[in-house]
Amino acid sequence: MKKQLCFMFIAGMASASFVLLPKGQHESDARPEIYHHGWIDLNKNGKKDIYEDPAEDIDKRIDDLLSRMTIDEKTCQMVTLYGYKRVLKDSLPTADWKNEIWKDGIGAIDEHLNGFQGWGRPPMDNIYCWPASNHAKALNEVQRFFIEDTRLGIPADFTNEGIRGVENYKATNFPTQLALGQTWDRELIRQVGYITGEEARLLGYTNVYAPILDVARDQRWGRMEESYGESPFLVAELGIAMTKGMQTNYQVASTAKHYAIYSNNKGAREGMARADPQIAPRETWLIHLYPFKRVIRDAGLLGVMSSYNDYDGIPIQGSYYYLTEILRNQMGFHGYIVSDSDAVIYLYNKHHTASDYKEAVRQAVEAGLNVRCTFRSPDSFVKPLRELVKEGKISEKLIDQRVRDILRVKFLTGQFDHPYMEDYKKADEVVNGSANQQVALQASRESIVLLKNSNNTLPLDANRLKRIAVIGPNADDGSYALGHYGPLGVEVSTVLDGIKAKAGNRFDVVYAKGCDIVDANWPDSEILPAPLTDEEQAGIADAVNAAQSSDLSVVVLGGGQRTCGENKSRSSLNLPGRQLDLIKAVYATGKPVVLVVISGRPLSINWSVQNIPAILQAFYPGSQGGKAIADVLFGDYNPGGKLTVTIPKTVGQIPFNFPAKPNSQIDAWGQSGLNGSRARVNGALFPFGFGLSYTDFVYTDLRLSAASVLPDQNIQVSFRVKNVGKREGDEVVQLYLRDLVSSVTTYEKVLRGFDRVRLKPGEEKKLNFTLTPEDLSLLDKDMKEVVEPGRFRVMAGASSEDIRLQDEFEVVSEDDRSIAETSGSVLSYVHASDKEQDLKKLFDKDTHTSWETKSKDAYIDFELKDHARPDSIAIQWADGEKVSYRFEIQLSGGGGQFIRVFSGTSSRAADFETYRFKGFPATDLRLVFHGSTTNSKVAAVSGICLSELKY
Repeated sequence: MKKQLCFMFIAGMASASFVLLPKGQHESDARPEIYHHGWIDLNKNGKKDIYEDPAEDIDKRIDDLLSRMTIDEKTCQMVTLYGYKRVLKDSLPTADWKNEIWKDGIGAIDEHLNGFQGWGRPPMDNIYCWPASNHAKALNEVQRFFIEDTRLGIPADFTNEGIRGVENYKATNFPTQLALGQTWDRELIRQVGYITGEEARLLGYTNVYAPILDVARDQRWGRMEESYGESPFLVAELGIAMTKGMQTNYQVASTAKHYAIYSNNKGAREGMARADPQIAPRETWLIHLYPFKRVIRDAGLLGVMSSYNDYDGIPIQGSYYYLTEILRNQMGFHGYIVSDSDAVIYLYNKHHTASDYKEAVRQAVEAGLNVRCTFRSPDSFVKPLRELVKEGKISEKLIDQRVRDILRVKFLTGQFDHPYMEDYKKADEVVNGSANQQVALQASRESIVLLKNSNNTLPLDANRLKRIAVIGPNADDGSYALGHYGPLGVEVSTVLDGIKAKAGNRFDVVYAKGCDIVDANWPDSEILPAPLTDEEQAGIADAVNAAQSSDLSVVVLGGGQRTCGENKSRSSLNLPGRQLDLIKAVYATGKPVVLVVISGRPLSINWSVQNIPAILQAFYPGSQGGKAIADVLFGDYNPGGKLTVTIPKTVGQIPFNFPAKPNSQIDAWGQSGLNGSRARVNGALFPFGFGLSYTDFVYTDLRLSAASVLPDQNIQVSFRVKNVGKREGDEVVQLYLRDLVSSVTTYEKVLRGFDRVRLKPGEEKKLNFTLTPEDLSLLDKDMKEVVEPGRFRVMAGASSEDIRLQDEFEVVSEDDRSIAETSGSVLSYVHASDKEQDLKKLFDKDTHTSWETKSKDAYIDFELKDHARPDSIAIQWADGEKVSYRFEIQLSGGGGQFIRVFSGTSSRAADFETYRFKGFPATDLRLVFHGSTTNSKVAAVSGICLSELKY
């Protein structure tokens, strides 16, 4: 088991009031007179005021508290105090705190005693960080200052990171968000969210900065590892699950980031260049704003972090349009907005839309910011904010609006009524406990994607092996699991650990690192390669010797904290350093090779895909990653993860992602080679949604609940999936949709449903999905969200390119609603193959109007209400006395299949003619017209009578 090296740091006793008391005793007994049964006398006036009464309505409590607050107290609520060793110099309250600006309270204290000391530095390891009970007691003691030693006793919101488990010296360490995305498992993500929130609250935190709702668009992006994937629908669905899990019973507030359009920056650049997203306005809504809208609406998100970047020249942090009009007025957000680190000052020193920092503060607050969060003292924000109020440049009414949102979140999460974490025994049992470790292990297993498995190379048979060589820079290095934004000091199972555990006494395991993740001249070596040094050659030679002496080599390559993460965007997607040299050398031994890629982004492993028979992809699989990978290698777990990102063949194909507009990623024409005409590489290395299994699945029996729907109606989709292999396995079934004709260009296909199902050999399951009007909607030419009439294609498959089943349905115009209403109670709606606008003429009781067509084999569909059993229909033909029309009547019982029940020729009578047939329970009745031998018209009908339909 590997752990990031830590330095032991024993903090001094910063306050005599901090004592490790016996379990069950409350530290806050220092002022017992304010603590009453069921309420706390926060303002110490000896009576229960409205804001102190848990039985009162939250809005009334907020109104009461706001009426008591001074402008100093209000402005202190609008800032974060970064924790120990970041800004705060004290681990626990001191007497000097009563002279600091937070004597009037504080909005939030961020990352306090969570173990993080700074980028590239080992985590804190002291009595206040661990065990969990000590940490909770320390945060209780800090909270006690704000409850007991400030005038109104307003609690601080203890905030922390938590995108792969709550960031603490120790906590349950999950795979990174990109890896969690590959699971496609809502329930699992909900569990991850619940555990993250529960452990956070047990440690004393009340607000966790997760999930990430950034949609991945550029594989070079350093923070690719933090996104669930490329599909806004998938990001929204998993974001909803994560938020609901975290906010269960309001155990913590979930703060999603980064709002908005943060992941589409020019060239995927980061640092100070987090600006100028390269995306059009319509796609901004469809790709980047969609997840926030869904998570706010469907999960009640309580927090949003505003991002550094601009969009089309407007910095998000200073945009009233984005922070208020869209986020609050349109999306219905009722929590509070916290700035991403230096987003406020960037208005002044990066975007230059503010003349000075004070003006930047004004712009941010007026735009909608509630809390500034950065690595500077609270004074640097609070003092200019107070000056702006004093100068009349910001009204106190606006300050009240901003503070109201902050207090609402604190009331909802119970901080006024239960400000302290009291169950220390539970904290020590649960945080990083065995039960949660099992969920982390399952998450690691489900996140692994099998990219290639020629000739059933995997799973390995341990009984046929005498020796395995485990090779590569990621084979015995688990540091990828211990970066910022998650648990810092836990033990990590490496691939070498996992394989050794499987080996036991059955076979030998030898290890050779081979090379480092990067070389001495990286990243410049990617464009100016140099010969291998003697040291590099020796490392690869050791690996070759290990491979030659073994039956099989497991080569573990990829990336780490040096190559991926915040501010680690790349200019290439190739294996960094000497890793390609390493695997080529191992392959050249002629011994079997399996490749495991552990990385934070997709890598263009073209040579390996061409030559290595079996490849596993693990996107930073967490502290249990090594065990999970070994379980997959030896068949103790059947991999079922699928890609939520496209893996391009080369960085030169970027942008190359899902979803895409028609033909925007089209292959080049012609042949390759000396005499060919093609000038570029075609296709993805692996498409969105791809992933293999050790078993096989078949898809059958796609059914739609209707052939057509109105714009405000749902449509049900079902199909069956069967495991036809010999192993139990998971299949991630995917439902895609395409709008075939629309007023604006739409995507070739969009994801609109998915489910991860586990099936035993021979087992079959029916999958049911509901497509809603929102799923069918687009943004029209006026940027209005509408559902347009037209045909849609439904596709079910194993990836975005592996479509197994498909069918079509139609959205018909609102005119059909009035047709149905005027034609009696038997119809849901009517549509036709053409001349839709004339269908009303069939039901207007005017014999001089008619529906006419010259299109051969034209038809009219009558969608019937439930339980209809038609056996006749009356038709009044136009030109009936002069022309005869050949036609047939068809019925459908569902699934889009029609059966002919009558065929004949129209009557020349001037009135309605009734046609009788042997019917059955049907969903649709269709009239198909084959034309006239005496007229150019195929059909001319002036009236339809449906009163003959039976039930």
